[in-house]
Amino acid sequence: MALVLVAPGCRDRAPAGASSADGGPEDNESSASQSDGGFDPDETLDVVTWNIEEFPKNGQATVDAVVEILLGLDADIVAMQEISDVASFERMVDQMPGWEGYVESEWYAGLAYLYRTDVVEPGSHYEIYTTEEFWRPFPRSPQVMEFRFGAQEFVVINNHFKCCGDGVLDPDDPWDEETRRMDATHLLKAYIDTHFAQRRVIVLGDLNDSLTDVNPHNVFASLLNDPDNYRFADMGIAEGDSARWSFPTYPSHLDHILISRKLFDGVEHEDSSVLSFPVDEVFFDGWWEYDRTVSDHRPVALNISVAE
Repeated sequence: MALVLVAPGCRDRAPAGASSADGGPEDNESSASQSDGGFDPDETLDVVTWNIEEFPKNGQATVDAVVEILLGLDADIVAMQEISDVASFERMVDQMPGWEGYVESEWYAGLAYLYRTDVVEPGSHYEIYTTEEFWRPFPRSPQVMEFRFGAQEFVVINNHFKCCGDGVLDPDDPWDEETRRMDATHLLKAYIDTHFAQRRVIVLGDLNDSLTDVNPHNVFASLLNDPDNYRFADMGIAEGDSARWSFPTYPSHLDHILISRKLFDGVEHEDSSVLSFPVDEVFFDGWWEYDRTVSDHRPVALNISVAE
């Protein structure tokens, strides 16, 4: 499916300054060509992560705006964080013919999936690391969805890591915010290594930390130090212009998409891209209107070739 940014009734232009997955010359050329009309390939899986900030932040106005944005993005599957009102989420899904939703909100500001029923065939939904000994690294348990897209099977794991901190990782303090995120990263990697080593895995969500922190303070070091098996598809965004980061008011880039090695070839394909969408510019009259109505995070999308 194509991931095309179409804003009904709004400015007719694509996201400016979109970042590619790797930021190299070929990727920059590809990204530039796509900026005229969004994503264009036919055989791609389009996955979005979006911290929707205490949904619905501004009641029905938020619901209506999110529906317009999602229909404009035309993605295949959307992972959301911070669903505070399940009933409002369900009403939103009812406004989107051809879509289904799944929400788990036993934890504060729950996690959710939306997906297009014509292209995504869902399998199992479940949470991992749910018991008390894991509440320290995971204030919200990771949410797994196994699904089929075309002829291929995928696993996506939605997350919302512990927030805040001072940027200094203190491994001697188990309640240090950075330590909690590091431990969550270790546990996710261990789970995938054990259960999904031969699967196509996408880990995404608001991971609340930077990919580019220097050691020994990079909470994602265990993944970054295993490049044969894991890759942050959005590293190019993290290393790029701060104006295009997913949390621009700080500014910081906190919302990430990690892929396992079975997807490396797909993300390297010329039809694949990773973008942080400036929905505040396309659907709204600037950041503050978007922030007041919808969220303080931008959505981040992976458009990955899945052709055999």
